[in-house]
Amino acid sequence: MAALMLQGTGSDVGKSVLVAGLCRALSNRGLNVRPFKPQNMSNNAAVTENGGEIGRAQALQALACRVAPHTDMNPVLLKPQADRTSQLVVHGKVRGTLHAGNYREARKALLGDVMTSYRRLRAGCDLVLVEGAGSPAEINLRAGDIANMGFARAADVPVILVGDIDRGGVIAAVVGTRAVLDPADAAMIRGFLINKFRGDPALFADGYAQIEERSGWRGHGLIPWLRDAARLPSEDAVVLERGLPGHGGGKLIACPMLPRIANFDDLDPLKLEPGVTVAMIPPGQPLPGDAALVILPGSKATIADLAGLREQGWDIDLLAHHRRGGAILGICGGYQMLGRTIADPHGIEGPPGSAAGLGLLDVETELTRNKALRPAQGMALGAEISGYEMHMGVTTGADTASPFALLNTGPDGAVAPGGRVLGTYLHGLFASTGLRRAVLDRIGVASTGSDYAGAVDAALDAVAGELETHVDIPALIALAQEAS
Repeated sequence: MAALMLQGTGSDVGKSVLVAGLCRALSNRGLNVRPFKPQNMSNNAAVTENGGEIGRAQALQALACRVAPHTDMNPVLLKPQADRTSQLVVHGKVRGTLHAGNYREARKALLGDVMTSYRRLRAGCDLVLVEGAGSPAEINLRAGDIANMGFARAADVPVILVGDIDRGGVIAAVVGTRAVLDPADAAMIRGFLINKFRGDPALFADGYAQIEERSGWRGHGLIPWLRDAARLPSEDAVVLERGLPGHGGGKLIACPMLPRIANFDDLDPLKLEPGVTVAMIPPGQPLPGDAALVILPGSKATIADLAGLREQGWDIDLLAHHRRGGAILGICGGYQMLGRTIADPHGIEGPPGSAAGLGLLDVETELTRNKALRPAQGMALGAEISGYEMHMGVTTGADTASPFALLNTGPDGAVAPGGRVLGTYLHGLFASTGLRRAVLDRIGVASTGSDYAGAVDAALDAVAGELETHVDIPALIALAQEAS
């Protein structure tokens, strides 16, 4: 069996998209491929058929392989819930909470879990494509590492280093990585890829050759800016900080960027609708007064994010929006915020306590130790719907007598009298064409009825096609076959 790992010169160099595109390209070549990320840190997660959760990127990469996502594809997932603490998910299940001070020691014990998942995956396929996290050049984090070279050396998997030319300094980034690495770590790297190139490739021919000469690594491709990648769901909140969409026409849907925003990819299918513009509202800006719909998104720390929402004055904006007759939809943590109270008696998110909600739904929530993780389907607003639940908490109250959805798992969510305020625990809801149409109809927008799943699949094929053109894929396959 074969394996190959992509590591980066830094974060956000495009590793996740490249692994997804290569998964699809290799699948198109008839190979049985599986994605793998030893350790991920993200609040955008997906639920697997075996009742666990993994990073959203690995779920997308599984789709690229044309297989169902599995918890073995991302055995360790860290979900930040405060500035210095993260929820630890191992093999899809919550194992506890880690603090910044104890994580280095704790992660050493996780290598066994990582290797167990990797061996199971590798035994059932032709090739495993592994994605690193951050960069191996962060040598201050090398001791006990399980995400980059710590895994590569333990599993004896050859590495390709990815550099991002769009951010500048890519020659120094690649050559500098070689300079700071321990010789045994550097020996694991067998080549490099240059990603996000714009313009005439001939203009970088000398730079490419300089990287090969100074690093001693062979280049395996100069990859252009992959425009179709914008049609793929994003995993990391960093994409929200790189430039926010303006109001380009049609009706405005506004979503506040909560400090611990989670699963914001729920909104991605709305990009298919030319009749609306989705605006992610950053801290320091008010919720737009002309918004037709405000969506309160998921949160990894609901009570803390509710306090953050109030600090920004967004609660005042939201109540004014409601008085003007605007529609409001809360998803998961956003649903909990819309109620009367949120109680955390067990200290799930922090110190035990409770907080007053926004009071727009007659419901109350108690956070519980048990985490609901399950795919779900049924009917909502008169339309067929499917998605997944991923939450800690039970919500009850008068408005749940008018549920948002009737799912195979039972009634879900709540709708306030008048129908302008809605809440649901269901993630991925807008991928259901009928539900998207029903929600947009409430704000007077005609949906195109576009197939979101089909659009994502087409984007994966388009990215794979670009990689077939610009990457020496046969050479990568040959390297992968050298894995022990």
